[in-house]
Amino acid sequence: MIRSDSEDGRRSPQAAASIVVKVGGGAGIDVEAVLDDIAQMWKEGERVVLVHGASDETNQLSERLGIPPRFVTSVSGHVSRFTDEATLDAFAMASGKLNLRVVESLQKRGCNAVGLTGVDGRLLEGQRKDAIKAVVDGKKVVLRGDHTGTIETVNAGLLRLLLENGYLPVVTVPAISAAGEAVNADADRAAAAIAGALGAEALIILSNVPGLLRDVDDPSSLISRVPQEGLARAAEFAQGRFKKKILGAEEAFALGVGRVVFATANRTDPVLSARNGGGTHIFRPGFEVPR
Repeated sequence: MIRSDSEDGRRSPQAAASIVVKVGGGAGIDVEAVLDDIAQMWKEGERVVLVHGASDETNQLSERLGIPPRFVTSVSGHVSRFTDEATLDAFAMASGKLNLRVVESLQKRGCNAVGLTGVDGRLLEGQRKDAIKAVVDGKKVVLRGDHTGTIETVNAGLLRLLLENGYLPVVTVPAISAAGEAVNADADRAAAAIAGALGAEALIILSNVPGLLRDVDDPSSLISRVPQEGLARAAEFAQGRFKKKILGAEEAFALGVGRVVFATANRTDPVLSARNGGGTHIFRPGFEVPR
């Protein structure tokens, strides 16, 4: 269970982010349109936390460094990057570069953003999984030397400090282990943990697809509305790495988040569109979904 490090575990409504936005780091994502919306929301006084991935940047850098990306499928069917020490270094370089560029772009838009990794101030902390169980060529195997982790603690106080003083946090992984080691962690689940720790009303996850599709080859098969109790059934349509997004949604709801939205970053006003009804909306009872 993810926990906040606030002194008594209670949320601070005055300091809570109204929304957490996660934009994927895959190829072909229009980050600039996302940043236009984020800057506008910040200028209008909304408390927003932006989380971003760096998967495509990491793939490109890894290839240039002669470290071909390696993805593995867990026994439960989730796809993730196998992160040995060399890959962790490449990932840290790629995510750090992208974080700087995102903050730079927001500053150019007049938005006072602050870049953070999960290592900074122990923002995202969890246990390192040195060995993982995976399925390779149809066989279950144990892979050792991995540097990944599952987030268990969010330093919500650090984020609240920034939000209370008018800054916009821009967060990326790696996270940090209890032993002080940098570890790779899933950015969708990191965003869910942050949304829950801050008591956010909504978590918006943007990628290069319009949302959860019944048929991955047919954008018109979008599933637009899913009550929380229908999430398990809707999850049957998730393919590949989208399964991690579903897992993130489940964790966000367990932490009290009201709505989770899956939508595309590749349109005009992507964040505002998603907040106002676009994409796939999964919602708790009592949380009205815009139409």
